[in-house]
Amino acid sequence: MRNIIGKYNDALGSLELKERNLYYNTLILGEHGAGKTNLACRIRDFVIDSDVPTFYVDFSDSNEEDIEMRYKDKYFNYIRYEETEEFDEELDKLIKERKHIYMSASPTYFDTSKRHVKSRLTKTIQKQELLNNYYYFLHDIENLRGFYVEFGDFLLYMLSFSKLAKYGLTFLAQPHKTFESAHIKLIFTYLFIGKCSSLDYYNTASLKNLVKNRFLYQYRAEYPTMLFNEIKTHSVDINENVIEE
Repeated sequence: MRNIIGKYNDALGSLELKERNLYYNTLILGEHGAGKTNLACRIRDFVIDSDVPTFYVDFSDSNEEDIEMRYKDKYFNYIRYEETEEFDEELDKLIKERKHIYMSASPTYFDTSKRHVKSRLTKTIQKQELLNNYYYFLHDIENLRGFYVEFGDFLLYMLSFSKLAKYGLTFLAQPHKTFESAHIKLIFTYLFIGKCSSLDYYNTASLKNLVKNRFLYQYRAEYPTMLFNEIKTHSVDINENVIEE
């Protein structure tokens, strides 16, 4: 079980993922080169070892040859989103076989001009077979204008996954003021913030000098107090993900 993903810098012991991580949402923030992909791969390894299939949606619309080698293990099954019957058949086959899926998709397939009409891509991502059986990864929406323009649309979209899916999701994104909202924090139990050199996110200048794979890690404690779950904060270093030969 690949559940040890790093170490604490301000406490003894290793950073260990547990069963709870499968059912609650994780947000990973950081600029390019902060180590978001490495951390996501660590979480993906744990989910795979927990015998839960993964659905990884890459909104950068990456070509297969451009995807980092760390994803290309024996569980890697690449598919590019298209609004075609051939695509639907290929995706349904992977789902039926409980294969781990890496889907490349362009955010332009989201039709933001019709708020009350789901796009075909949204319907695909929200297939009941996926919601019932898969752990989601939503990766690298560098500019929210390509996803949902208004904060309210984005928030409702994230809430839809939280309410409908059996398992949790991990969301990777570039730093953006949207994520400083207290409402967004309520959606996520686990928060990793990597290097953010341009702005003072979360009121801490220390984020500007973080090295690769070092994160400010915040999470809601498992046992609530009288009013709310206590939020704990640590500095952590994530182990580099290396595909075993």
